[in-house]
Amino acid sequence: LAMVFSISFISHSESRRPSKPHQVIHNNSTPASKVKRVDSLVNTSILSANAPEFYPSSSPPYEESVSEDGSDGYYTETTLAELVEEFLSHLNSSPGSFENDIEHIANMLNSWVTTEETLQELVELLYTQSTVIPNFSYTGARLCNFLSHNLALSPASGNFRQLLLKRCQTEYEQRGVAVRGDAETQKKFHAYVLFLGELYLRLELKSAKGPPSRAEILLTALRELMNALFSNPVDGNLICAVQLLKLTGSVLEDTWKESGKSDMDQIVQRIENIVLDAQCSRDVKQMLLRLVELRSSNWGRVHAAAAADATPDNDPNYFMNEPTFYTADGTPFTAADPEYSEKYQEILDREDDYFPEAYEENGNESGGLGLSFNDEDEMDPEIEEAFEKFCLESERKRRP
Repeated sequence: LAMVFSISFISHSESRRPSKPHQVIHNNSTPASKVKRVDSLVNTSILSANAPEFYPSSSPPYEESVSEDGSDGYYTETTLAELVEEFLSHLNSSPGSFENDIEHIANMLNSWVTTEETLQELVELLYTQSTVIPNFSYTGARLCNFLSHNLALSPASGNFRQLLLKRCQTEYEQRGVAVRGDAETQKKFHAYVLFLGELYLRLELKSAKGPPSRAEILLTALRELMNALFSNPVDGNLICAVQLLKLTGSVLEDTWKESGKSDMDQIVQRIENIVLDAQCSRDVKQMLLRLVELRSSNWGRVHAAAAADATPDNDPNYFMNEPTFYTADGTPFTAADPEYSEKYQEILDREDDYFPEAYEENGNESGGLGLSFNDEDEMDPEIEEAFEKFCLESERKRRP
């Protein structure tokens, strides 16, 4: 059949091909010459019955690609890792869309995660991204909480929440080594600690007898992680401990008090001993003292002084009321953090790089936003008074 199809196809092509000027067509060919011509056409044909089938292009998640290894594959299916990376990138860039998108994300994952292996892969992907993407630990913890209640697959090895806690335990068991590791090891460990803090606040364990509760195992883990950080009181470990306590301190203390425990008193005592004895930097010691002051004001849950009269001395929330800025790599910082001046100057320098045209157009150095000021402009009296107060306060803080 293939031979007949080949012959008919080529014969049809030949009959439609225009003849050259010098070519003579013989209509009275002999039967022998016809057979010889057919044999010649069959031998030179490129058609084959074994040729691969043709598939029309498909819509996503399939994308057309050329196989690098020479195989006969033409399409590559989207992987779970690519899918997770895509929606995590979306949530990171648009955190306000979480409530609108989370159910759709969970439905997509339910269609993908159908085996124990894919569930393990999903847990690893979410854990890794939540500890690697700057400032994503909060959204990552919320996502983990939602999936813990909405992923259908629950194999014998454990459901999503159980596998996530097992993954966190792996890092927890390395805490003694991590706090004494090199800078990169400590940085990864600190990201893990802060993610675990967010997970403790966001992960809900539903109960048929009452309202949701928090995971008790995470409460114990956070206490031991702080012990590990304080056991090697270098700047990085202490800053991580302060960030963790600012994040979870009020909840931890309330929980311990309900159980009749004095763990927070012990933590504060240890901080005070570190301020007196540890060889950490002066800025970090100031940071620790502000944390103690914050705790003494019930973690800022007190009536603050009027904003116009607030100072570090009379308002325990003074630094909490400060705006939050972000470095180039996405690390948050406020006026309460060490190296505040250097980090803020870095932001100003970046602004100079982003808006060079604005400086040239306006012929001024007003901050690149098209505003111009000169010596003849007068300040509003209220603004002038506030500016003088700010200068005096800044000078007082710079004095030893």
